[in-house]
Amino acid sequence: MTELTLPSGRSLLRPALILDAAVTGVNGVAYLAAAGPLEDLLGLPASWLRTAGVVLVAFALFVALVARRPSAGAVSAIVAVNLAWVAGSLVFAVAGWGSPETVGTVWIVLQALVVAGFAELQVASAPWRAGRTS
Repeated sequence: MTELTLPSGRSLLRPALILDAAVTGVNGVAYLAAAGPLEDLLGLPASWLRTAGVVLVAFALFVALVARRPSAGAVSAIVAVNLAWVAGSLVFAVAGWGSPETVGTVWIVLQALVVAGFAELQVASAPWRAGRTS
């Protein structure tokens, strides 16, 4: 895999982390602010959405802090959490936990794909990733 860089030779890691923090934070705030209407739309309990919202906002704050000064350990932890979210989301969708509506299941899978994309972008743009020779 080729390292992703900006034209000036700088890594895309910081922008990837900022994008992850922004999207995760907006998603978390939406779950907190609109749990009732989202419960009706997605078919998931509002209490679960609120809990996910709290977790997502906290994670978004962590990712935003790491974006200021990325380190290999912190970015590896973010990638690991993102991958765990992807795996958990896919198991959740396949198992039908919470009896989501069809749109809820589609939403769970789509967000898992977005989070997988964040993880891939973070790994590909990390300047210290394994196999990098320069």
